[in-house]
Formats: sequence, structure tokens, C-alpha cells
Amino acid sequence: MTKHAVVTGTSSGIGQAIAERLLADGWKVTGLSRTESALGDGSLGEGFRWQKADLSEPESLAGVVEAIGPADALVHAAGFQRTAPLGELDPVALQGMFAVHVAAASVLANALLPAMPDGGRILLIGSRTSTGSPGKSQYAATKAALMGLGRTWAQELAPRGITVNVLSPGPTDTPMLNDPGRAATPVRMPALGALVDPADVAALAAFLLGPHSKSITGQNYVICGGASL
Repeated sequence: MTKHAVVTGTSSGIGQAIAERLLADGWKVTGLSRTESALGDGSLGEGFRWQKADLSEPESLAGVVEAIGPADALVHAAGFQRTAPLGELDPVALQGMFAVHVAAASVLANALLPAMPDGGRILLIGSRTSTGSPGKSQYAATKAALMGLGRTWAQELAPRGITVNVLSPGPTDTPMLNDPGRAATPVRMPALGALVDPADVAALAAFLLGPHSKSITGQNYVICGGASL
């Protein structure tokens, strides 16, 4: 039977790469984003459906889920980054990142869970910087919060065989790296000499969503090209 994944942030970057990989693996994918994804052009088959959703307004998402129907997996990949050192922090930036990264994840998982079958999957896209990085304290805090969500949900859902994990990329070759909002922290090349390939993140995500990850839950997987060495 074809499995169905709800993936946020499919208009670009890691979310799009994960959706592409799942479609190639035979999944049906519902993409949630404000901007329509190019994946809807039919080039990867008829398995993709785009649903307009504003993740910066988490209170609106429960209604969006009603139109989606049951899902076997949730992948929360949507995100953005604003950077500044202590002394120049913007509370509005923190509020915005918390809404997209944490509150949206909570609302979506809460709404999708009742219809999610036993053995389902929840995957939260965190960040290598969640353990701390100069100039990124607010971003790091919101990504670190996903660890708390993930490990708690993993314990709650273990009796149903639903796994919950966090996948934390380092500097990845996506449009986020060129966002003026993170200009205060220029990208540092990882030790392996190349930015992380979104397709590599998607491959690990596909494994964590697949049948052979049934014994893995409550974990954080860092894929950073050696940036954390």
C-alpha cells in the first residue's frame, strides 16, 4: 500500500529534496508551504499534492490538516534563520522562528496524530547549531526546542510503534545560505571541504522514515560535513 507523508517547506531546500526522494521511493507526498512547489509540475509522477499553508501562523494549521486526511509520516522541514550577536537580538525574529520551527511542528503533529497509523513516523529537521553557535543564539534555541519535543513524543508514542527523530544538518547548499537575514554570520566551509548536499540529507531522512528505522526513536542525527568536529 502506498504510504503518505506530509512534508513542510517543499518549495525549496531540504524540504523539497526530501519530498523528491520520497516521491522517487513511491510515497505520496502532501507539501505544505506558502509558495507553490515546482514538484507539482508532474515531472516526478502524480504522487505530489501542494497545500497552501502559512507556517508562521500555527493557529491556522489545524484547519489545513483537516483537508489533508490521514498520513503515515510527518516531516517538518520548513524553517528560516535570523542571526545577531547578544546585545543586538531582535525579539520579533525569535518569535517568528519559534512559530515556524516549534509551534508549527506542535500543531501539525497534534492534528495528524489521531489518524496516523501505528508504526508511523515523525521527523523534525533540526540544526547542527542547536548546541550553540556565535551569532545564532535565537535560531539555536528554537532548533534545540525540537529535541525536547522529539524525545518527549518518542516516549509517548513508543507503545504505538510510532518513531520520532530529529535530523540536524550543518551548512547545507540551500537558498537559506543567501538569505540577507543571516548575513551577520557568514558560512564557514565544513571540514570535508564542501557544503552538505540536500540530497544526502534526504537520503538519511528516507531511511529514518522507512521500515528499517523501526527500532530507532528519540535520536538526533547530525549530518554536517565535519562542521561539528
